[in-house]
Amino acid sequence: MLRLLACCSLALLLAACAPDDPDTPAPQDAFWDRMQAHCGNAYAGGLEREPEGDEMLDGDELLIAHFRVCEDDRMEIPFHIEDGESGEDGWDRSRTWILTHHGDSLEIRHDHRTPDGEPDDMTMYGGFTETPGGEERQEFKSIERTEETGIWRGWRLEIEPDERYSYGTLRGDEWSWRVDFALSEPVDPPPAPWGHEADE
Repeated sequence: MLRLLACCSLALLLAACAPDDPDTPAPQDAFWDRMQAHCGNAYAGGLEREPEGDEMLDGDELLIAHFRVCEDDRMEIPFHIEDGESGEDGWDRSRTWILTHHGDSLEIRHDHRTPDGEPDDMTMYGGFTETPGGEERQEFKSIERTEETGIWRGWRLEIEPDERYSYGTLRGDEWSWRVDFALSEPVDPPPAPWGHEADE
């Protein structure tokens, strides 16, 4: 009887220590695959949350995220804002989110351009993931902003298949700014963002 119990205990211990299913992708790989599934598509969205006093968006602008550039370890997602004032067509095409897969972490950078295509005064800021995250959510830490405030600051991306893609900033565990895009129905891809080559 004691031998049987010992064998059962050993079997349970070995099962608990067994490696994960090799066919199951790591959370960041699964998240990356979900993002890449939308390559070439553009989606309309809008503002969901904005801190008091923030004047970047009024809340009634049409927003478009375009999954424009997709490589094995790099994605470029321009963020277009219809404000009726910017550029020659009433669209602000200054922003592109750049995501890079480094194998053991993900990185986000913000490529900001002026209407003539030159880099803006503030551009290419961003950060890295510090945890594996999940297949629907990844968070990127801003070292500089965190050190300035003493509060965890950075960015969050979420993607729910066929439903929603969200981008926003974090303060602690909470969204401080957020825009959502509906993945249920693609829209016509917009022109290239400022400073990037036009689509053929």
